[in-house]
Amino acid sequence: LLEKSLSESERDIYMRFMKCHKCYDIIPTSSKLVVFDTTLQVKKAFFALVANGVRAAPLWESKKQSFVGMLTITDFINILTRYYKSPMVQIYELEEHKIETWRELYLQETFKPLVNITPDASIFDAVYSLIKNKIHRLPVIDPVSGNALYILTHKRILKFLQLFLCEMPMPAFMKQTLEVLGVGTYANIAFIHPDTPLITALSVFTHRRVSALPVVDHNGKVVDIYSKFDVINLAAEKTYNNLDLTVTQALRHRCQYFEGVVKCNKIETLETIVDRIVKAEVHRLVVVDEGSRIIGIVSLSDILQTLVLTPAGRPVLGLFPFQSFSENHLIISMSSAENPTTVIVHS
Repeated sequence: LLEKSLSESERDIYMRFMKCHKCYDIIPTSSKLVVFDTTLQVKKAFFALVANGVRAAPLWESKKQSFVGMLTITDFINILTRYYKSPMVQIYELEEHKIETWRELYLQETFKPLVNITPDASIFDAVYSLIKNKIHRLPVIDPVSGNALYILTHKRILKFLQLFLCEMPMPAFMKQTLEVLGVGTYANIAFIHPDTPLITALSVFTHRRVSALPVVDHNGKVVDIYSKFDVINLAAEKTYNNLDLTVTQALRHRCQYFEGVVKCNKIETLETIVDRIVKAEVHRLVVVDEGSRIIGIVSLSDILQTLVLTPAGRPVLGLFPFQSFSENHLIISMSSAENPTTVIVHS
């Protein structure tokens, strides 16, 4: 009986760890946050993402004196897929639209409050919000000052957890394999081929709502991966007017050194998988068979679900109300962390 209760308490140890730590604990003492005013031109905003080396930025609406959303690489992809015609036709909407115009056209009547979290909320609440809302970035906003402090991601949370793993008893499920635990997606995997036109790949991102596409040769073998982050290179290189290029041609423009696709197989343990994904600093592992043929994907979201939410037993309802801010706030002054930098970009 004692053994059973010990194994039960070990099973939910990561959940309890996350509930004992606040979002504030995970915010680095020095970080950069880029904020866009909604009157900024869309093109300038994407160039600013590239220039500042960030993947997303909260949007500030001066009229409302509050944050109203996020601008991410997904918006860039959506603009390109919606308005691209051919290499001969300039994408007017990308060149001329302001962020607010794009939001009105794209969101139309579906405006939803910005999903955010307070620095005093637990990291467990943050994990739950990320997974429940199917988002990859969660702004941490101070409810008193209205300041944006940081943008939380699955990657940052898992890295924080891994720092303390060696100090905690290891639950038995960490020694089980992906196959036994059923972690990951193994049906209807979205992938592309080396000769897939870029515009087709971007459309797959849009329709399948995935963050990366394994590049698979005609024998089913994984040879590369094209992620949403790679798409921002089109803005960096100003090559977004020709989307008839193949994925292979586009991947030659990668800004960062690429070490190859990080893979795993179904008979590796969850402990091994967590260690590999954190050390590689990637957002997913491609699951392959002995012949390097694709059979699935394991994402950071899948891993956090297994480590933290599944042991919690059931979802927690009624969390994360939208914070509203009074009108007397300055556009942003940054964070209560020790040494932060905020880059405010407006027209």
